[in-house]
Amino acid sequence: MLSNGKRVLNVIKEALPGAWKTSLWMVKITATVSLIIVFLRYTGVLYWFSNLLAPVFQWVGLPGEAALAYVTGYFVNVYSSIAVMVTLSLDFRAITILSVMVLCSHNIIAETAVQKKTGSSAIRMVVIRTLSAFLLGAVLNQLMPGEIMRTTAAFTAVREPIKGLLSEWFWATLQLAVKMTVLIFFLSIFQRLLSEFGVIRLIAKFLRPVMHFFGLPAKTAFLWIVANTMGLGYGAAIMIEEADRGKISKEDADLLNHHIAISHSNLEDVVLLAAVGAMIWWLLLSRWTMSLLLVWELRLERMLIRKKSS
Repeated sequence: MLSNGKRVLNVIKEALPGAWKTSLWMVKITATVSLIIVFLRYTGVLYWFSNLLAPVFQWVGLPGEAALAYVTGYFVNVYSSIAVMVTLSLDFRAITILSVMVLCSHNIIAETAVQKKTGSSAIRMVVIRTLSAFLLGAVLNQLMPGEIMRTTAAFTAVREPIKGLLSEWFWATLQLAVKMTVLIFFLSIFQRLLSEFGVIRLIAKFLRPVMHFFGLPAKTAFLWIVANTMGLGYGAAIMIEEADRGKISKEDADLLNHHIAISHSNLEDVVLLAAVGAMIWWLLLSRWTMSLLLVWELRLERMLIRKKSS
């Protein structure tokens, strides 16, 4: 019978190789995608794409200038979207709708790569997240009180010095890489410790009603907590390790991916968006509802396929 100290030490030793491999992969993906975005900014393609989408945003009750904030968030992250958002003259209604859309489909390339690695279809994830963003935007446009903002604006690409852009990219990527690596190592070790000492079973038992309501297996409870509090990237990073160890099936991982694709990072990102004027309950309830529908739709889809093949 091993002592608790030895059990902890063994868990840490077992966790380190997988955590390092996952961290390295995620940093490579993030650095590559963010570098591509730097060149899209420099060449003006990002601004061109924003102008192209501007007329569509009237459909969700947003002025044309909101397109740049959405596109920036779509390809980069929530922080980048907020940086653009605060420069626009948007009321609380427009900020809330735009925030919901950004939360649904931010950092689409890197996060889709992570979800693909955990067993989900990349194309399906992109389609689901993008359509969910605009569908929720349209629904909120109908439900939320207040007047629709109809001002439009065209964006002109500002040619920033490439040296400055690359310097900004390097330091931002370095900071993010350190943060990601530390968190992935911590979460990997923490998750294994919880499993080793039986805490995961208690969490799953306690959250079983919540998981059932959302259509998720009880065994995904810990991963659900990580994704909802810390983000999709970190939740999926731990999911990769779970899948590699055979602790979670591809079917269960895919169900969880359908949920956390829309509803994740409900602490930091939601608080930051609330700080610039978004209404928290709209941000949470709209995405929880969409996540619930997506998971139960997938369950129904699987049931019908099994019936057809039997």
